[in-house]
Amino acid sequence: MTGSDAAPVVIVGAGLAGLSCARHLQQAGVDPVVVDRGRRVGGRMAVSSVHGRAVDTGASYFTVGEEPFATVVGEWERRGLARPWTDTFDVVRGTRFEDPTTGGMRWAAPGGLRTLVEDLASRVHVRHSTVDRVQRSGEGTWSVGDVTARAVVLAMPDPQARRLLGEDLEAERHRLDVGYDPVLALCAGWTDHAWRDAGAGDVFEGAFVNDHESLSWIADDGRRRGDDAPVLVAHSTPSLASAHLAEPQTAEPVMLEALRAILDIRSAPSWTRVKRWSYAKPSGRREVDHWLSGDGLGFCGDSWSSKPRVEAAYSSGVAMASSLLAAGLLS
Repeated sequence: MTGSDAAPVVIVGAGLAGLSCARHLQQAGVDPVVVDRGRRVGGRMAVSSVHGRAVDTGASYFTVGEEPFATVVGEWERRGLARPWTDTFDVVRGTRFEDPTTGGMRWAAPGGLRTLVEDLASRVHVRHSTVDRVQRSGEGTWSVGDVTARAVVLAMPDPQARRLLGEDLEAERHRLDVGYDPVLALCAGWTDHAWRDAGAGDVFEGAFVNDHESLSWIADDGRRRGDDAPVLVAHSTPSLASAHLAEPQTAEPVMLEALRAILDIRSAPSWTRVKRWSYAKPSGRREVDHWLSGDGLGFCGDSWSSKPRVEAAYSSGVAMASSLLAAGLLS
């Protein structure tokens, strides 16, 4: 296949970064091919269905800083897809509550954060298949599985992207140098709100947990989602997750005991589930929001930021789309 016959661009990864890139290319008249190995889009804005209810097990919330993300979030809010949650969280050191911390508004989604990514994907065709290798195919094109394209974007954590690049792309692989910490997410449901008196505020919304060997974060998922369901989600420390990645369920007793101790919950939950999140959080930072080679290989995502977060992933995808269009690689 010659360059003129190739697809303009293949985006590997249907998370927030990949789909924000795809949507902005579409708006410029470029039809991208998006490929993701998952059965559903969303990436690390993951949601699990537990006892008939969606529970956020991946990213916990998002904040809003600058355009164009603020405009997108405003539209999501208008349509009921996103909602302001809280600007205040409790702080726990070990098992002791300290003064709460107040900052910018944290946002959530009534249907789970993945619904926001699904909204971006609603006008983009996503192929659900596995990509094993990305390589140059000659004549200014790239081979991505069974697709030939003039450019390819890897919108995923660095360790996953590195595995797709062969030895002929060693220099490019070295740019993917940010590691990721794993997290286990414990979801637990009760028949009532046994923890409502916990924390320093009037209502417990969530807590950053510091200096604890098992937990790093707790969220009241009912308060977060707005349906007031008696459901908690607790995130493990990276060290606990690393020790239990092969069998996540073996961490449940430790995490549940810690959760009940911190919030002084006397009753056992009605149900529990533990989800593995192998590449939860970037352990490094970057001062650039994406990278694009002269011959059309690009990397984007939340690690391409000095402050990795949900908005950083969105902005990184938009920046990648702008660079592809400006470089003239797609025509």
